[in-house]
Amino acid sequence: MTTPPSSSPLLAVLAGEKPVLPPVWLMRQAGRYLPEYRALREAKGGFLNLVYDSEAAAEITLQPIRRFAMDGAILFSDILIVPHALGQDLTFGPGEGPRLTPALLDGAFDALDAAPDRFQPIYDTVRRVRAALGPETAMLGFAGSPWTVATYMVAGQGSKDHAEARRLAYRDPVAFQALIDRIVHTTVDYLSGQIAAGAQAVQLFDSWAGSLAPAEFERWVIAPTAAIVGRLMVRHGDVPIIGFPKGAGAKLAAYAAETGIDAVGLDETIDPAWADAMLPPGMPVQGNLDPLALIAGGQPLREGVARVMAAFEQRPHIFNLGHGILQDTPIAHVEELLRIVRNAA
Repeated sequence: MTTPPSSSPLLAVLAGEKPVLPPVWLMRQAGRYLPEYRALREAKGGFLNLVYDSEAAAEITLQPIRRFAMDGAILFSDILIVPHALGQDLTFGPGEGPRLTPALLDGAFDALDAAPDRFQPIYDTVRRVRAALGPETAMLGFAGSPWTVATYMVAGQGSKDHAEARRLAYRDPVAFQALIDRIVHTTVDYLSGQIAAGAQAVQLFDSWAGSLAPAEFERWVIAPTAAIVGRLMVRHGDVPIIGFPKGAGAKLAAYAAETGIDAVGLDETIDPAWADAMLPPGMPVQGNLDPLALIAGGQPLREGVARVMAAFEQRPHIFNLGHGILQDTPIAHVEELLRIVRNAA
């Protein structure tokens, strides 16, 4: 199930080509800002019900493609499917963030009963979406990076400073390394399964990479990411991998140079001109409009788009946000964004 890169503008950029206009997709483009998503969620029930309902998840993945003709379809799922498959219970309460039980405050996962069959509905979603897409639209899979996934597994929930995981990594690095290694192994299998089902590129989301000191960043972000990339290259050497280390700041250059990723996603705090100067020549980049500039619309949106596109005028570039689209984003502003980008030539 391989589409030649030349048939997809997004895949062409990931292969190092520089088109006149950048392809566009938006992180979390399938979700709560769309009325069709809200209607389906009300009919089907909670978030996790949707993720594991392959027919519903495929429909949600396709909704922004139908509405906006995005250049990439990002799988509708969640980064915590990996710990769920590793044996932690996963719930999303009304008005709450995710909860994983038991919390692995000591890093011990041996008592968990792995449930790899939980990946099967996700693979089925990928197959359904890929079958529905035209060759011009790339199918994107994803997973959470090991550090970010570990922060949830250790604390049992999200946190502001990820102190529980950071404390464990300092207090018992052997136990924490074992947990990271287990996540790496499972993530490689999970992404490989997505690719076998039809994903043409995959993204690693390291949403909490910015909470680590430089030495810890090297050990818990760069090294595990490099391990995943290296193993996936052995299995699927022609499938590009996008790394997104949110909050990496000045550590971004080392991440891009040392992990082996094919392209790097930039959050909105990164100066795009600085990134263009610091990143390896010719490396494709993705990003990095502030999601709040999209909500604002008008002049802030136009200026933000112009700044990003000017910075990457000479570099392969996928236009995207610096993080996920927010639920109160006006649809008219997404339409405005696409008009600006697609008429910039």
